[in-house]
Amino acid sequence: MNKLGILEGILFVVGDEGINLKNLCEVMNIDIEEAKELLLKLKESYESDERGIRISYLGDAFKLTTKEIHKEYYQKLVENPETNTLSPSTLEVLAIIAYNQPITRVEIDTMRGVSSNHIIRKLVAKGLIKEAGKSKMPGRPNLYRTTSEFLDCFGLSSLSELPEINDEITEEDETELFTSIYKETTNEFEN
Repeated sequence: MNKLGILEGILFVVGDEGINLKNLCEVMNIDIEEAKELLLKLKESYESDERGIRISYLGDAFKLTTKEIHKEYYQKLVENPETNTLSPSTLEVLAIIAYNQPITRVEIDTMRGVSSNHIIRKLVAKGLIKEAGKSKMPGRPNLYRTTSEFLDCFGLSSLSELPEINDEITEEDETELFTSIYKETTNEFEN
């Protein structure tokens, strides 16, 4: 197996959280010296002008980051109105953060059932959420919360103005769900 490829994939998967040397060694089943050697080789390959990312060591963790030299292009992407719309999945992540802040990416992923790493990076870049410290959970993952730009974007003066969520499902709602499913399955048999 190509260990550089595995390392690159691990750094991509951990995203903003990054991975420390000890955890990297455990995941890849290698010693610290080999891990350092692999990180150095991958870092050197990213130093080419043809690459847009690099390996950074931030907050006791290794992570993939963009190169500072390309900042103006990333800025245009974030500021462009055509790329500045919020998809339904982005709105879902934003709502989860707004109602449960501060919250970790893992907790968001658990609620959604899918990875939210890319969406969280996008929301941070847009200034709608920000890192708000570290959790006390193992690995000390980042906590995220909404920003004042979030409030401005949605015309709110404070988080207390967020609409209440009604989680209660009434018996009538359950009956409607049952009858709509029943109708769908009976229609399938009629055709």
